[in-house]
Amino acid sequence: MGHKVHPYGFRIGITKDWFAKWYDKKHYRDLLQDDFKLRKVIARDCKDGGVAYVELDRQGNEIVVTLYSSRPGVIIGRGGQRAEELRTALEKACAKKVRLSIKEVEQPELEANLVAQNVADQIIRRVAFRRAMKQASFRTMQAGAKGVKITCSGRLGGNEIARTETTRQGRLPLHTISADISYGFSEAATTMGKIGVKVWIYKGNIIPEVKKESVTTEESQTPQVA
Repeated sequence: MGHKVHPYGFRIGITKDWFAKWYDKKHYRDLLQDDFKLRKVIARDCKDGGVAYVELDRQGNEIVVTLYSSRPGVIIGRGGQRAEELRTALEKACAKKVRLSIKEVEQPELEANLVAQNVADQIIRRVAFRRAMKQASFRTMQAGAKGVKITCSGRLGGNEIARTETTRQGRLPLHTISADISYGFSEAATTMGKIGVKVWIYKGNIIPEVKKESVTTEESQTPQVA
C-alpha cells in the first residue's frame, strides 16, 4: 500500500513557509477553529477572486489576513467596498479585529491551486476534461514550469463507473526536498457528481544561500631600503 505524503507538509520548515504564523500553547484549539472559520468565509465570499492561498498572522489581539489572488480587483471591488464587506464578515466569524491585505499573484499559471480551479471551472462548463487538462498543462509549461501533472478523478464524461485520468509533462521530482513543488486541489460539482482535480507543478530547485566567511589576508610588509 502506498504512503501518500503531502508535497507542502513534506517541505514545511525547510523550503516552504507556514501559512499560519502563530502559536499558542493554552488556546491552540480555539485559535485553530478560528482559522478554519476564516478560511471558510474566504472560500465562500471569494469564489470568483482567484485566491491562490491565504496567510494568517496573529499579532496581539489582531489577526493579519493576507490574500494572494490573481484577480485582486475583483476582491477589492469598486472603491474597496467588497474588501470592506469581506473584512466585516471575517471579524464577525472570529469576533476579533482583522487587518486585511490583498496581494497580486504575478504568474497564475505557476500556482497549482489556480490551475486546479481553472480546470474545475471548465469541467463545470461542460468542456471536455482531456482538453481542459492539456490546455492547462500547456499554459503552465509555457509560463516557465519544468514539469506539471494534472489528475482528474470521478465520473468523467458522465460514465457510470468512476475512473482517474492523468496528464504529465516534464519532470516532477516529488521525493526531492529542495524541489519547489506547488500542489493544489479543487472540485467540480457536476450533475453526475463531483470530480476532483489535483495539480502538481515543479518550478525548479530551491538552493539555500551559503554564507561566505570573510577571510582577512595580512598584507606582506616589504622591508624599506635606506
